[in-house]
Amino acid sequence: MWSRWIIMVLVVATVSACKTKKKIVLPSDATPTDVTAAHVSSIKSFEMSNLDFHSFTGRAKTKIEMGKSVQDVTLNVRIQRDKAIWISVTALLGVEAARVLITPDSIKVLNKLQGEYLAKPFDYVQRFTNKGVTFAMVQDLLMANVSSSLLRTNNVQVASAQDEFIVVGIKEDLSYQYRINKDNRPFNFLMERIGANQNLQAFYGDYTKTDGYNFPQRIALDMSGGDVALKAQLVFNKVAFNENIELPFTVSDRYKVID
Repeated sequence: MWSRWIIMVLVVATVSACKTKKKIVLPSDATPTDVTAAHVSSIKSFEMSNLDFHSFTGRAKTKIEMGKSVQDVTLNVRIQRDKAIWISVTALLGVEAARVLITPDSIKVLNKLQGEYLAKPFDYVQRFTNKGVTFAMVQDLLMANVSSSLLRTNNVQVASAQDEFIVVGIKEDLSYQYRINKDNRPFNFLMERIGANQNLQAFYGDYTKTDGYNFPQRIALDMSGGDVALKAQLVFNKVAFNENIELPFTVSDRYKVID
């Protein structure tokens, strides 16, 4: 259960805001429709505003709620773009509780407190999210980027309001909604699995430019599905881009391998 909790934290860890009351408004026709030239132009502008980085380093004070349990931890996050996501979870008194390494084809978790090690193919993550989630989506979620993979569909619509854009679409068995600010950066993302009680919602706030990158200092994630409900609020106090980073992950003989 501990390793399961850590995995869900990984996939969900980001933002801070009140939970929105807005629900996804799906495209009017559930079958693919022609995407207008205006929609294509808007979508390209959103993608062009995604953070184009080589590496990322961040440290965030994080509150995690799962049922009646509330934990305050520090997450140290390092990302080698399109290759690996490394997360270290530090508990009270600076004790490292866990270390996680996610790649496009695997996930590895070191439970340092209990001396346990878990190694699974990436699709293990999908047990706690949904089958459409990919490594690229997790990376985009953590970096507050709109997912190019989700936008690559004929069933997508773009609407504009006074101070925001709203993108709604369907990709395979996933429906999604982005709410995007006037700087073409998302402040709310909602994804649901069609026909199932599974959803993931992210909020992004306090955007600040660091090294020229417009990145949110506050991220909040809310995930639910079946008997699982998890919330995570991250407040970043350190962010850096394109530095040389290391992703240390060694497993000694003292760790017990678990399923």
